[in-house]
Amino acid sequence: MPSRIVALVGRPNVGKSTLFNRLIGRQEAIVEDIPGTTRDRLYGEAEWNDQRFIVVDTGGLEVGPESEPRREVVSVASSAYVGQIRAQAEVAIEEADVIVMVADARDGLTAGDEEVAAVLRRTNKPVILAVNKADNEARAESVYEFYQLGLDTPYPVSALHGLGIGDLLDRIVSELPAEEPAPAETGAVRIALVGRPNVGKSALLNALLGEERAIVSDIPGTTRDAIDTYLEWDGQPIVLVDTAGIRRRGKIDPGLEKYSVMRTLRAIARADVVLLLIDAAQGVTAQDAHVAGYILAEQKSVVVIANKWDLVVKDTYTMNEYVAKIRAALRFLDYVPVLFISAKTRQRVHTVLPTALRVYAQRTARIPTSELNKIMADAVARHSPPSKAGKRLKFYYAAQVDVNPPTFVFFVNDSRLVHFSYMRYIENQLRAQYQFEGTPLKLLFREHEAE
Repeated sequence: MPSRIVALVGRPNVGKSTLFNRLIGRQEAIVEDIPGTTRDRLYGEAEWNDQRFIVVDTGGLEVGPESEPRREVVSVASSAYVGQIRAQAEVAIEEADVIVMVADARDGLTAGDEEVAAVLRRTNKPVILAVNKADNEARAESVYEFYQLGLDTPYPVSALHGLGIGDLLDRIVSELPAEEPAPAETGAVRIALVGRPNVGKSALLNALLGEERAIVSDIPGTTRDAIDTYLEWDGQPIVLVDTAGIRRRGKIDPGLEKYSVMRTLRAIARADVVLLLIDAAQGVTAQDAHVAGYILAEQKSVVVIANKWDLVVKDTYTMNEYVAKIRAALRFLDYVPVLFISAKTRQRVHTVLPTALRVYAQRTARIPTSELNKIMADAVARHSPPSKAGKRLKFYYAAQVDVNPPTFVFFVNDSRLVHFSYMRYIENQLRAQYQFEGTPLKLLFREHEAE
């Protein structure tokens, strides 16, 4: 996953979502979507001129009653409008490397545009002005009034028809910072704490540091303002990648939780093992499922941490019932351990880092080639491979070619015959012999002629 983020910012109904789809969906530009486990597509991965970056659709900035379109520059609207804009733009501005402000050529300059621009002008981030819906010559010429926003050259585009998108992308990639290098701590396991606001990330971080064996130092992270914590646990170097700082000064509105994923994306990209925190008192939410989707897409190892367990009324069966609910909600993470803790009371906090390190050991485990092929032979004997149009899938041999995550290559007669359900069957057979707890497996199928 690239670590650089481009945020689309603007008032409602200017076409940000259409522009988002255009930027990540163009055949020659798109690499892949970053999938969640729900349908809400707010984050996508794009590529242009060999530059990869994440595009974030931040949604409409609500500025109170809809401002009337007008052709004259207006004074700044009421302070209430400014406060609402600042509250909603703050997280996107903080986390983005490049901000694209989107306006509407059909409406012309509006009070809402001025309010957004007033906030963006005070940032130290590159801000690019895209005037959308400029799908004819007259509208393209009308964009010149947007110079009055003080955001440099406005780019007339039509997200719907693809007009001007190439020029906009050229400008975006010219403003992207260089990709930040990976952390230099040789041998250190990078463990990220991620989750929604208020699930207890800061409390868990503090509790973990209270249980440390030897804190060495705080070290700069690969983001502008993150401070990672380097410590040793029973001789194993660990870097704790914290994302808890997303709610600065307690002023971020709860409705902005989706923007916290911007920092989460960076943390996941940098981690070996992800601690996915959920609120045990609330259960798994749609946002938790989103984050789980990002972890799965990046093939990172994960431990689910059900925090605030002290707030749950319990009986003999409560924990088992909660595990079942969590696995049902995060159905593609059925191989991960689930811990029930209370960062506040430090109940079972001492199990968190040992579990994460155990999962990391599974992430770096190897299956000998001879043993792997024996497992495959037994699996094929128990359940015949699928066939299509009279042609049956045949396996010749297999090998594990990498770790972190464990990566397996299976040489077959025709890779098109490999059905998803049979892939799952093979994965389950591997896990039956080698658990790979908390760790995704990467299965590759290549065609090979029988000798």
